[in-house]
Amino acid sequence: MHSEALPKLFRPRATQTILVGGGIAGLLDGLDAVIFYWLAYAVPPAVLFQSIASGLLGPHSFRGGWPTVALGIVLQFFIAIGAATFYYAAALLVPALVRNPWICGPAFGIGLFYFIQHVVIPLSAVHQRTAPMAVTELVDQLLSHAFLVGIPIALMARRSARLPLGGRGKTINACITVKERPF
Repeated sequence: MHSEALPKLFRPRATQTILVGGGIAGLLDGLDAVIFYWLAYAVPPAVLFQSIASGLLGPHSFRGGWPTVALGIVLQFFIAIGAATFYYAAALLVPALVRNPWICGPAFGIGLFYFIQHVVIPLSAVHQRTAPMAVTELVDQLLSHAFLVGIPIALMARRSARLPLGGRGKTINACITVKERPF
């Protein structure tokens, strides 16, 4: 084995972390929302995605038919990819985000939920709630953002931080110190 000095922490790769991590998070979060709001409130999936589109279009999104459903789906993934972009950028500055995905991922997901609720939604064209979120909805949102958004993004950042070793296709995890072993 070559006696090259390896950095203790490799940087996560942008494309894998952002597109794949954000795509997985957007898909899982969207599926959770479709299932939860259908079972809890009988909200059809089309209306759910139109409500996401209402962040840009306001109440007109509910009269827009399939084009606003499609816009809502695009926005769902745009938001998730934006979250993955933020996590990637933060991981470049804070290596612990890559080393501890099972802790940092859920914390990031919950922080993202509160950011969306208290910054994004109030600044959007969404009709504001007149009543607080129901406890079951809050629990679903916190769990889904922690485990279906935060963890996939954090794990993809960790996975993408692996670099090939030598020419044999082996990988090294950015979180593990490698010691040479004589053969």
